[in-house]
Amino acid sequence: MPTMNTPSRRTLLRSALAISTTVLSRQARAQATGSTVRDGAGRSVLLPGPVRRVLPAGPPASILLWSLAPDLMTGWVRRPSQAELAFLPPEAAALPEAGRLTGRDNTANVEAVLAQRPDLVLDYGSLGATYVSLADRVQQQTGLPDLLLDGTLARIPETYALLGEILDRREAAAVRADAARTILAEARAAADMLRSRGRPSVYYARGPRGVETGLTGSINTEILESAGAENVAARSLGAGGLAQVSAEQVLAWDPDWVVAADPGFFATAPADPVWGALRAVRAGRIVLAPGVPYGWIDAPPSVNRLLGLVWLPVLFGAQPADTLEVRLTDLYGLLFGRRPGPAQLAPLLRDAMPRR
Repeated sequence: MPTMNTPSRRTLLRSALAISTTVLSRQARAQATGSTVRDGAGRSVLLPGPVRRVLPAGPPASILLWSLAPDLMTGWVRRPSQAELAFLPPEAAALPEAGRLTGRDNTANVEAVLAQRPDLVLDYGSLGATYVSLADRVQQQTGLPDLLLDGTLARIPETYALLGEILDRREAAAVRADAARTILAEARAAADMLRSRGRPSVYYARGPRGVETGLTGSINTEILESAGAENVAARSLGAGGLAQVSAEQVLAWDPDWVVAADPGFFATAPADPVWGALRAVRAGRIVLAPGVPYGWIDAPPSVNRLLGLVWLPVLFGAQPADTLEVRLTDLYGLLFGRRPGPAQLAPLLRDAMPRR
């Protein structure tokens, strides 16, 4: 006999049948009224028309979607904290938390997804085989089209253009694509300047202990190369994603700069016997990458990284600092829908620039 807290076999079968019926119904409607598009991974995806509700599958997709069509979002993957909401317009607080559908630490399930009545699942990030397989599986399980878009930094303009076509937000997408194109071009010019005089070497310290970082090909640290810096972990350890290293290893690498992602690590590193011995830390060249509402380097690796691509060339002395605040303010407004005031930006930039 089932207990009162355990669903019976009949209940589970009814639930599975309801999901299956919903999936088939969605597929039939899409075939009757939809159109086919090719996503960033080259997958042919049948879309219903028009798309009115979009479920972001992970944090990068939620930021991309918010920056272009927040009114189409079914909810946040993770509801923003109060500190993050301070950099977003009031309507951001009204969206529910939908959970994560793909990637690590999934928190959403098929029933919860279907209950939100989305027309489309949007994923954004790596195009590796694992993520393509996840998109295919979600599409099969839910009967919903699942678009996987290219999350690399250099492809942001093309990604905006494609998403603008799909969501019928072409003008808004063109504005954001043009802004991204300009930022990327300026970063390339700054990188050329740095290469001509000697690239700064950088260690990107993730996590509260600072021992996680990204390697060659990692979406989490590609911004360093784009800004003209040399990633010391990539130089020494080669290709890969995220990796664990030791403070002693970083000491041997002797980077010119340490860019921290975690405020706790940033605060304690100078007094640490090993981290404090680093030449960069002794010289005051340890900075904290701002993280509200989202990280300027990654966390997550989405279009929020354009902020980092404006900041890093200034940090490395390849672009002037006198227009940095204005440019960041404009970009916050474009991506997040709210322009921060000087009192909000000042604490971010205080730790993001070296202390003289």
